Amino acid sequence: MLPLVQCSLYFIVSIYMKYIAGLCLALGLLQDTYAQNDTTRNMDEVVLYSNKFAERKKYIVQKVDLITAQRIAEVNAPTMAELLQNSGQVFVQKSQMGGGSPVLRGFEASRILLVVDGIRMNNAIYRAGHHQYLITVDQNMLDRVEVLYGPASTLYGSDALGGAVLMRTRQPQLSVSGKTSFNANTLIRYGSAANERTVHTDFNVGGRKWAWLQSYTVSDFGDLRMGDHYPDKYPNFGRRSQYITRIGGIDSIVKNSDDRIQRNSAYRQWDLMQKLLFRPSERVNHTLNLQWSSSTDIPRYDRLQDVRNGALRWAQWYYGPQERGLAAYELNVAKLGFFDNLRLNASYQHIEESRHQRAYRSNNLDNRLEEVNVGNFTLDGKKFWQQHELTLGLDAQLNGVNSKANRTDIATGVRTKLDARYPDGQNTMNYYGAYAQHLWKLGGGKWVINDGLRLQAVSLRSQINDNSFFNLPFNSIEQDNLALTGNIGAAYTPRAGSRITASLASGFRSPNVDDLVRIFESGNNQLIVPNKDIDPEYTYTADLGFAQQLGSAVKIEANGFYTWFRNAIALAPFSLNGQSQVQYNGALVPVFANQNVNKAYLYGAQASVTADFTQALSFFSTLTYTYGRLQQPGKSETPLDHIPPVYGRTSIRYAAAKWKAEAFALYNGWKKIRDYNSSGEDNQQYATPEGMPSWYTLNLNASWSPVSFVTLQAGVENILDRNYRVFASGFSAPGRNVVVSVRVKI
Repeated sequence: MLPLVQCSLYFIVSIYMKYIAGLCLALGLLQDTYAQNDTTRNMDEVVLYSNKFAERKKYIVQKVDLITAQRIAEVNAPTMAELLQNSGQVFVQKSQMGGGSPVLRGFEASRILLVVDGIRMNNAIYRAGHHQYLITVDQNMLDRVEVLYGPASTLYGSDALGGAVLMRTRQPQLSVSGKTSFNANTLIRYGSAANERTVHTDFNVGGRKWAWLQSYTVSDFGDLRMGDHYPDKYPNFGRRSQYITRIGGIDSIVKNSDDRIQRNSAYRQWDLMQKLLFRPSERVNHTLNLQWSSSTDIPRYDRLQDVRNGALRWAQWYYGPQERGLAAYELNVAKLGFFDNLRLNASYQHIEESRHQRAYRSNNLDNRLEEVNVGNFTLDGKKFWQQHELTLGLDAQLNGVNSKANRTDIATGVRTKLDARYPDGQNTMNYYGAYAQHLWKLGGGKWVINDGLRLQAVSLRSQINDNSFFNLPFNSIEQDNLALTGNIGAAYTPRAGSRITASLASGFRSPNVDDLVRIFESGNNQLIVPNKDIDPEYTYTADLGFAQQLGSAVKIEANGFYTWFRNAIALAPFSLNGQSQVQYNGALVPVFANQNVNKAYLYGAQASVTADFTQALSFFSTLTYTYGRLQQPGKSETPLDHIPPVYGRTSIRYAAAKWKAEAFALYNGWKKIRDYNSSGEDNQQYATPEGMPSWYTLNLNASWSPVSFVTLQAGVENILDRNYRVFASGFSAPGRNVVVSVRVKI
């Protein structure tokens, strides 16, 4: 299979280089500062934390993209989802404005691991479909984001099949003068497309041994306006011509006075963070980390477009407040016994989410509420000797899920029982793991060998108390899974500015509560029912990459991969008590369930060009291609869901002492309907009959610092006011968006 990877890589890079070369000739300039996200062009100096502890990028074989705090401020995105999307290197799907589901190498949702401050965010109910959990992290308080591509199970355990998004929040700062110090930051931002208003403030009080960091962010998003420049063939694509409102206590379908306004997409969100740092000596740090994120109800916009019998189906379909609370204690010690560095982290997370839906002219409001309590523990240690580095670790995550449901008559207020999304009894899912990661530097650092192993145990227990709704053939589900995963890779640096990497890695994901026992009606009007006979998923990925400096101005990078996906879990037709169709929500619907469809494969490549001839003017461009297919015995290959079309970003940037400006284009290729997975999560009902059209946007932003403590930012996104949707999204992207903001630093 490796020749296929090499051929695919050669094909995409050769075409891409022709495209870039033509663009560069037209511009007459080649630049690069964005590519390293404002850290440095020197790989020797780029420091990453993807290997648990600080490590220079040149010693990490796995592909990693870095977004620094400075770059986060320059991008000035309203949410964490938009921050990743605007990088051009991560594909992000949206079902509603209050959402954003990243895709890495054709894997999404529960197959991507989200980590904040070293703590797993993924829990027992992270679904395989698109989700919104990313936006519960306040991007305004991030020190950095590191995106790992490919399996990351050795260090981080289950779920990291396609990669991981590692988010590190800012640390409290001690005083450097010996006297108590104080500093603060304030951001006020406005975006016209959603009438968005964001206010953020944070302050730091630092002493010689202790420091306190506090932050608050509040965002208010109105109904989003989509673009007005439609594809010629689809002049009505995405238009919101009608919506449902209540008039005189009766649901009424009314005409939208402006069909570019996506009615019922607005929401508000607030985020708080507190950190206390205590450093009694140079060797020891104690950190208390408190985070809270909450929101108003978030309309599920894609479902509000659903039609049944020629009319809008849902009068209401919304998520209740998305709440995430975190309390964590971290201990860092240098030079303790065998280890040169030791880190202990103990944390508790509390997550609440709910779904609420009511059909048109029905008084029945169905409410399904989930509460998850998660305990995390990690212990990581690092040892240096000669040319070797050894990282050892133990970790555990304990999940408890409480699922409830009721139906409320909005006319009388009477509540009755309803089938819950998950079993209404006790649901637990616990992860236990131990790992070792080794790094060996040879030939004065020209050769680097990475290798590692992890042993992971996962147990799941789920109990159904009330089985009267569906009469499932079982009342409980129990699973115990054990997995051994690993990685091995090498990086070769024959000379300065040149690097070749190759690696093999395995990934593992144990089916969670959402995979095994959820009951859910999909957007395709399919009833999803429990299936207790699901095995863990495994991936085996081969990576090949290179980077080459051409002279002093131009650098090219490319990375190709091939993934063998085994025991892939996907929706497939199923029977419930011998029936392939059942009555649900007033209609006869087909029965589906998650099943191991045996195997699948994915391959793809990412390439980028960076360059600079001056310190002020810069250029960067990147392009990503992914392909995936399911293989089922006795059947022809079918498209694997979550596979994005070709996508990328090209930018030109100017940076001076007080001024910065950037012009950039974001673009996606066609996703033809033949490449959709009709029973998966590709949402072809929200696309055109031919699929999702290709699109591009032109964008401009600039900043000016008249004095050292004030920065004024302004920009225009989607200058051409194009109307488009990102693949698999049921929500149209913003139209022309004028963004202005003020940052003050004291």
